[in-house]
Amino acid sequence: MSEPGGNATFGDSIEIRTEGLGPAGKDGVREAPRARTRQVKVGNVAIGGGAPVAVQSMTTTMTWDVEATLEQIRRLDEAGCEIVRVAVPDEKSADALPELVKRSPLPVVADIHFTWKLGLKAIAAGVHKVRINPGNIGGESRVREIVAAAKDRGIPIRVGANAGSLPKEIIAKYGVHDPLGIVEAALIPIGILEKEGFEDIVVSMKASDVSLAVASYRLASKRIPYPLHIGITEAGSARRGSIKSAVGLGMLLEEGIGDTMRVSLTADPVEEIETAFMILSAVGLRQRGPEVISCPSCGRCDIDLIGLATTVEERVKALGTKIPLKVAVMGCEVNGPGEARDADVGIAGGLHEGLIFKHGQILRKVKEGVVVDELMKEVEQVLRDRQAEERS
Repeated sequence: MSEPGGNATFGDSIEIRTEGLGPAGKDGVREAPRARTRQVKVGNVAIGGGAPVAVQSMTTTMTWDVEATLEQIRRLDEAGCEIVRVAVPDEKSADALPELVKRSPLPVVADIHFTWKLGLKAIAAGVHKVRINPGNIGGESRVREIVAAAKDRGIPIRVGANAGSLPKEIIAKYGVHDPLGIVEAALIPIGILEKEGFEDIVVSMKASDVSLAVASYRLASKRIPYPLHIGITEAGSARRGSIKSAVGLGMLLEEGIGDTMRVSLTADPVEEIETAFMILSAVGLRQRGPEVISCPSCGRCDIDLIGLATTVEERVKALGTKIPLKVAVMGCEVNGPGEARDADVGIAGGLHEGLIFKHGQILRKVKEGVVVDELMKEVEQVLRDRQAEERS
């Protein structure tokens, strides 16, 4: 395989440009060791090569229903999604692609299985990337046709391995729960594409078992120079799937592994985007919009902390801003301005009252009944100041 990204090598320390504030500081730059992979472009979104981890999701509508699919794509776009994948299981769905691509606010990826002609139709329709499984697309001659078309259009191809559908020879050699087998299975389609001189490749290692997925991606990051699409597949419902994804993807991202990600949930795909950004924010890579932190309630608390935290989250979310901001809701002075001094603004509860503080400094004491309103005044002022800074 060729070396990715020119003279860069794996583990290079590079500057990761993030959005907004957070652990990186005001300029939004976090210095972190990340695997330098070959960069590809999906529409106007860069993947790999030091670009911010791109967040993506997949529509749940029938692709042939153009209006319903576009409506879901718009909702995903508003939530922060940067790349959207659509299923193309039949001719009817493929026929809808030209209109979808033309009207979509996001780069569109076509998900193709079994029928190579659908891949060719998707590429001709102008999609920005295709996801194929060379093992079920109809043989190497069919793969070569898809590769030639993708190369002509200058679009990348995503390939990979799935722990649930490994080739028989891989299972015979490694079994079904060995990261060596998953990575070797992924190298098979990579080899087919490279044989055709094609290197605009994105690679995924799909597994629903967190430990297996993490181990597979760790190994892949040492052996594969192409951008890695990370995710815990079939993770489950919104709550369980978010936890599994946060654990697995959080470990990988903290280790510098992963160039694009999808949080796979059995839920509204918008929840996938919100969870993805929460994970990225938690590891200090990206922050989109406000973050509300709050302490656990305890016997020291003389204020309705749970109710306050819930209300503040709802009020802050309703602002609809993409500007990063940290808001703290703390139950008492022990967990108040001191422990939350890195918050932009916050509340520290007292006996039916609360302290309003900013960057660890107390501003004033107010009654419990108006504490949220007083906090929101400070939140809105910080947002106005940030907007003024952006304009200047």
